Amino acid sequence: MRHTVEEVRLKSGARGLLIHVPAASVMNMRVQFRAGMRYAKKPEVYEIAHVVEHLSFGANAKYRDEQAYEADFTKNGAYHNAWTSDFSVVYESECADFEWDRILDLNRVAITSPRFNEEELKSEKGNVRSELTGYLNDYSRLIWPRLQTAIGESTPTLRDRLATLPNIELKDIREHYRRTHTAANMRFIIVGRIKHRKRQIIKMLESWDLKEGILLDFPKDELHPADAVLVRRKDASNITFGFSYVVPRRMNERESCAMDFLNHIVTGTMSSRIFGKARKRGLVYGMGSCLTNSAHNSSWDFDGEVNLESADELFELINHELTRLIKGDISDTEIEAARAYNLGRYQIGAQTASQLSDYYAETYFINGRIDDYDHADSLINSITKEDIVSLAREFISSSISALVAVGSCEKAVITALSEKLKIVL
Repeated sequence: MRHTVEEVRLKSGARGLLIHVPAASVMNMRVQFRAGMRYAKKPEVYEIAHVVEHLSFGANAKYRDEQAYEADFTKNGAYHNAWTSDFSVVYESECADFEWDRILDLNRVAITSPRFNEEELKSEKGNVRSELTGYLNDYSRLIWPRLQTAIGESTPTLRDRLATLPNIELKDIREHYRRTHTAANMRFIIVGRIKHRKRQIIKMLESWDLKEGILLDFPKDELHPADAVLVRRKDASNITFGFSYVVPRRMNERESCAMDFLNHIVTGTMSSRIFGKARKRGLVYGMGSCLTNSAHNSSWDFDGEVNLESADELFELINHELTRLIKGDISDTEIEAARAYNLGRYQIGAQTASQLSDYYAETYFINGRIDDYDHADSLINSITKEDIVSLAREFISSSISALVAVGSCEKAVITALSEKLKIVL
């Protein structure tokens, strides 16, 4: 999708990207604040950002409640959503091109003039409780908070998060909102037909009534290696696992691209070294890997499910293939296959305004870097075997790693599996 990108800095202190897509029939708007769970004022109200997010489209200066706001917002088919992570609260909307200004103004109303009240707080605390309780039955959701805690991140388990909900009072909601929802702490990306509307968009954004504030720093943890962790579930019929190798720095654009190659080679398709071979042997139905690139750390994450009787063989396969990688045993054929796949995904990945916003948000919301989309194909074509092997060695040789599993087996089983992930260069 042909487009141009411009960064704008508002007088208020907010910054963002205006992405002009001449052929767009919709406008996508995304507003981010560094306001996620890690910015809770105290651990006892850790889940507060999640509750603020749930209250984000409730009563405000113009509408009496969420239902009234929702009815007006969606009357022409527009969509809105919000989500929370450790570090961010993000508000996203998409609408038909003909009503972009109405929807942008409705975003202003919701974000800048919430009227938090006890009735909606009680309701949304209940909704968050239901959401988190549901996650307790999703074994893959149990893994990552336990892994983060194991290596030293200040991230509680799902049960611990649930326990903080009764502590959250209306005064806490208002304090968190005032401290985090400020102009300097706001970043935005607007994608659509911008060219002849730029001045109007900027004027509308400048009218958002937010305190000046400051851009909040990302919290930083002191990470360390961890012993294997077993989350025992008597009813678990197999082992759901996740493991990570972590390096204490953020990957740059080239390194992130090389990691796409690496993940394609190990788990990307049915012909991949680990997942493909494991699937062919009947060891796993599904398994994946990815790079998680945060402000201060990068982790190479693997996850999957395996039957107890197949676990040892699967982890032997993982050990064997990762050992081959760090020894530089990668063929030109594998590299070219990964290159072709990533070139194809690059072309497929920008067909909509929302996909374009995803592409730029990944780095812009973290460090303000604007990746050059038009440069992506040449970057993909430049990745070498040396790039891939060097990153595999850096991650696998890191002292910061952990394995977490959910299952009904004994802890000794998981400990033995974790030993197979300790690969010596």
